[in-house]
Amino acid sequence: MNRHDIRLLQAVRLYPSVTITSPTHRTTPDNKQDPIRVRNLVTEATNRLLAEFSRRDVEPLLSRLEALVNDIDYRYTLDGLALFVNRDIGRQFILPFTLPERVVVDETFWTRSLVFALNRTPRYWVLALSEQPTRLFEGVREHLQEITGEGFPMTHTGPGGERGLPNDPAINRSAYRDERHRQFFRQVSAALTPFITDDPLPLALVGIDRYIAFFREVSPHAGAVITTLTGSHDKTPAQELGKLVWPLVEQNLAVLRAGALKELEAAVGAQKYASTIGEVWRFAHEGRVSVLLVEENYHQPARIAADGVTLTLVDDPTLPDVVDDAVDEIISLVLEKGGRVVFVDDGALPQHQRIAVILRY
Repeated sequence: MNRHDIRLLQAVRLYPSVTITSPTHRTTPDNKQDPIRVRNLVTEATNRLLAEFSRRDVEPLLSRLEALVNDIDYRYTLDGLALFVNRDIGRQFILPFTLPERVVVDETFWTRSLVFALNRTPRYWVLALSEQPTRLFEGVREHLQEITGEGFPMTHTGPGGERGLPNDPAINRSAYRDERHRQFFRQVSAALTPFITDDPLPLALVGIDRYIAFFREVSPHAGAVITTLTGSHDKTPAQELGKLVWPLVEQNLAVLRAGALKELEAAVGAQKYASTIGEVWRFAHEGRVSVLLVEENYHQPARIAADGVTLTLVDDPTLPDVVDDAVDEIISLVLEKGGRVVFVDDGALPQHQRIAVILRY
């Protein structure tokens, strides 16, 4: 799941729409209880629907939900499961982060916990460049999930790809083939645009040197490239590819974190920064945050004043009118307003009380 998926789900307005989330487990014996847990949540959702509608009215929804649940292969689940179902839509996501047990029946799908989990998870795109075909993956640590649909996977069907090169001695076959590859990778770049626009994650390129060079030459997304894995990986399964790519991404993410801390030092000298959660909250609401730096395990429940810009920190997140985690709210707000978020090691921002921002102005 990525922010592109979430935006599509958030656009849905149809009652009843059912969201079911549950933790799952990767190994035995913990995963033995996962089917029972999920089935209990499905029963809860069914009972809530039948308390409000006749079975005939919600039969298409219940049938779609049953089909989704029957399709779960618990041998390959990860840390969380999310199901989104109404009479028109049925989506299942196997996720590499944990989720709470929850059933929500509403006009909209419930995506809040997924948004916050995505915000705190090191994610990246992987574009495996090839003629047959170019594949797009969403990466979470070493786990890769292939994106299918909306243009991917993409096969080079033109001359030099599935079709042979023209047999004309007047044509420079090498130059002709290269130009057709450039055209193909322009198409790949265009297909990538909605994903990287909705979810501007670092990009890892995989492929032979020529393909990587062509993509860098023609794509406006070349600046998002964080690392490359050279070689032919047309047939490499996602599981193996993730194990090869993630160490390279992890190494370069560490470089980005170090660079962000240096940027913060410069911003402090130029008086273009803010520290402490209360000040950061205010500037985030004003849309003035260019870069947010936050320690990885910093969480803080808080109460938001009526003016929307004043925070009162509390210790108990279960109190009335308390936001479970104001840090997560800040992260989402900064991303929505086009800012960048960098997680740093715990203890890296002691003088800023664990959170700081570089201001646009």
